[in-house]
Amino acid sequence: MAFCPKCGAPVQGPFCQRCGTPIAAPPQAPQQAYPPQQPQQPHPQQPGAWQQPQQPQQPQQPPQAPQQQYGQPPQQQYGQPQQQYGQPQQPYGQQQYGQPQYGQPAPAAGGMEENVASALCYLLTIITGVLFLVMEPYNKNKNIRFHAFQAIFFGCAIIALQIVLVIVFSILFTALPYGLWTILSLLRLGISLLIFAAWAFLMYKAYNREKFKIPVIGDLAEKQA
Repeated sequence: MAFCPKCGAPVQGPFCQRCGTPIAAPPQAPQQAYPPQQPQQPHPQQPGAWQQPQQPQQPQQPPQAPQQQYGQPPQQQYGQPQQQYGQPQQPYGQQQYGQPQYGQPAPAAGGMEENVASALCYLLTIITGVLFLVMEPYNKNKNIRFHAFQAIFFGCAIIALQIVLVIVFSILFTALPYGLWTILSLLRLGISLLIFAAWAFLMYKAYNREKFKIPVIGDLAEKQA
């Protein structure tokens, strides 16, 4: 509140109510004008000697298997049996497919095993023997070739024996009396059964992978094989 400088009465307004003296307004402190604040913008950071610019992170790619160079052996993967020391290393590019394991017989190429092909050589003797000598890859197997030649020679021997038996028994049936024909018939039947037993025995031996040689015929077949 202001007071009159003349009478000292309290004054409200620009004049004193008691004496009418004008009262000057008290000086006001000058208001300082501040410039309007502007929003601060982030300053780009300049890379210094200790600070490197940040690069955008690239997406991670799944790991790829190492590419094998031409002429190098394939790398062994985890879990595969390792090659023992002292065993010869198999050259790269030569893969052994279809090789039999230890203790198992080697099958013949073409899907048929060697023992089956060897036994089938005796099925029709001359016909099947010639067939297996012509068919590949059976004609390149030495054991199959032996059984094929032996079957051919065995069939030729049977044909020759049958011709001889027909001639001999024709003479005997003509010369001998009628009462002995039964004995001759039984003798001829016995010879036929022996030929059949020999044929079945050869097939059995060939199927069991046993190299059985017929006297004289087996040696000739072994030379031809």
